[in-house]
Amino acid sequence: RATQEKMEVDQRSVYVGNVDYGGSAEELESHFNSCGQINRVTILCDKFSGHPKGYAYIEFADKSSVKAAVELGESTFRGRIIKVLPKRTNMPGISSTDRGGSRGAFHGRGALPRRSSFCGGQRLRPRGRVHR
Repeated sequence: RATQEKMEVDQRSVYVGNVDYGGSAEELESHFNSCGQINRVTILCDKFSGHPKGYAYIEFADKSSVKAAVELGESTFRGRIIKVLPKRTNMPGISSTDRGGSRGAFHGRGALPRRSSFCGGQRLRPRGRVHR
């Protein structure tokens, strides 16, 4: 049931990219005010540094506001051209797997060649000698 609710909320929400780091939720709210009633503005911040990530989500009271908000894509907010897209329900999932994936790959890249060359080197030498 929670997923259904989340999807319903996401259908009334937009993703806003390239948001100026100095921009506040209030400023974003007034920028998108013409689109319809806004329930919530979420500016995403980095978990570790607390700095804004440069994007936000805006949840409207009504689905029809999304279309109007998307039309504000390419408009200028605090001197930067913002990107506005309808929010996808699976977006948090995508970004978290991306983050985990790249982090995992990085560790893997560091560990794998060392392990494989070490084991491979050790195994291959005695085997090579035995065969000859």
